[in-house]
Amino acid sequence: MMAVPLAARAAERYVLKPESLAPGVWVVRGADEAIAFANGGAIANCTILAARGGAILCDCGPSLAYGQALAALAQKLTGGPVLRVLITHLHPDHAMGAAAFDPAIIAALPETRRELERDGRGFSDGMYRLLADWMRGTNVVLPGMDVVPGPLEIGGRALEAIALSGHSGGDLAIMDRASGTLITGDLVFHNRAPATPDADLGAWQRSLDGLDAMTFQRLIPGHGPVDATHGAIAQTRDWLNWLDGALHDAVARGLDMGEAGEMAIPDRFAAMALARYELQRSVSHFYARLEAQELPRIDN
Repeated sequence: MMAVPLAARAAERYVLKPESLAPGVWVVRGADEAIAFANGGAIANCTILAARGGAILCDCGPSLAYGQALAALAQKLTGGPVLRVLITHLHPDHAMGAAAFDPAIIAALPETRRELERDGRGFSDGMYRLLADWMRGTNVVLPGMDVVPGPLEIGGRALEAIALSGHSGGDLAIMDRASGTLITGDLVFHNRAPATPDADLGAWQRSLDGLDAMTFQRLIPGHGPVDATHGAIAQTRDWLNWLDGALHDAVARGLDMGEAGEMAIPDRFAAMALARYELQRSVSHFYARLEAQELPRIDN
C-alpha cells in the first residue's frame, strides 16, 4: 500500500490546555517547535484574560480553526464571548487566528497593521503550504482598531499597552495591572531560541531594556514557559548579543553561509529549544547584508 504523505492527511482537531496563572489569567502554551503539520502551527503562547462580560485574548494562533477553538475555550473559562483580540505583532503563528473574529474587535499597533497589509498574503501562502488542511478557511484579517500606547480598559479590566519594536517593526506588550502579568509577545523567548525574520537587533535590545525596567509578578513570553523572574529577558538578551557578535565574527573570518550556520553554539544555550534551527534561519536573514557591509569589493 502506498503511504499517504503527511501533508495530505486530514488535520486533527486543536486540543487547547489552559494553564491558570492568577485570578482571571490563563495561558495556552504553544509547542516549543518549528511550525509543522504535526503541530498544526500551534507554537505561540496565547493569553486569556477575564473581563466583565467576557474575555480578552492576547494573540490568537495560526489559523481559523485555532482561533475558533481559543474563542470557545475563552467563553468556557470566563462565561462570556471574546470582547477584544490584541495582536502583539504580525507573525502568522500569533495573528492568523484573527480569521475567527470580527475585525471590529481586533486591535493592534498601527505599524503591525501596515506590516500585515504588506506581508499577510505571503504569510498565508507559506502557512497553507506548510499546514495544508489545518489552514482550511483561514483568510488574512486586518485589525479593525488601533492600539494607543498607555492605559487601556476593556470590560473593566485595567491594562497598559506598551508600543515597542525590534522583533518586528511593531511589537505590542501588555501589562495586566490586576495580576501583575506582563505579556511580551515575541520580544521575549524563554528556553527557546529567538526567531529573527523581521528583526532589528539594536531596537530589540532597547525594547528588552525597557521591559527589564518594569515590575511584574510573571512574564508570558511569545514562546516558552512562563517566567516569574527577569530570567527570560536576560536569556533573550544574551542570545541576541551572542548572535550579533557571532555573525559579525563569521563574516570577518570569511565563512560562507553554510559554515556560519554550523558554527559552535555556546554551552549555556544547550538546553534552549531550536538553537541550531534558529541560528541557521538568522544566518539566512542577516548574512548577505553583513557581508555587503563588511567585506571589501574586489571588482572596483
